[in-house]
Amino acid sequence: MSVKIQISQKTRTKIEEICKSFHNNPGELINVLHKTQDYLGYLPAEAQEVIAQELGIPTAKVYGVVSFYSFFTMIPKGRYPISICMGTACYVRGAERILDEFKHLLGLNVGETGTDGLFSLASLRCVGACGLAPVVLVGDKVYGRLSSDDVRNIVEEYKNLGFAV
Repeated sequence: MSVKIQISQKTRTKIEEICKSFHNNPGELINVLHKTQDYLGYLPAEAQEVIAQELGIPTAKVYGVVSFYSFFTMIPKGRYPISICMGTACYVRGAERILDEFKHLLGLNVGETGTDGLFSLASLRCVGACGLAPVVLVGDKVYGRLSSDDVRNIVEEYKNLGFAV
């Protein structure tokens, strides 16, 4: 069950500006969605409704694109999104144990974001860094050749940063 959020006028105006930057062209839907997600961090239903109105297309079409492509998310990500590679090389080298340790330390399941907004947890099919297996991404930073013992240090590193930029 999703929670209905209220979009501020500032956010609505920004989404309208993004749509206008692509000339409100329905053929630019994916580009509009990318820019909007870059701005908001995710694509709540209310943002999708504004995009549909601005591009003159059904909300169902916007939702269909958002739900089809794995890059788009309707769930807010944490400040530090953690992604564990579960590709073959990573899996056989212990990625499942690493994922279990992140779940335990963060109290999160895959696809969840902590209530403090600091961390979110995801699994990926393949990062493409098989020589470093098992691999974890925190944002864009790559951690390779990990063991479950390394997980606590990674979590602490980012907890110490808090919401600092």
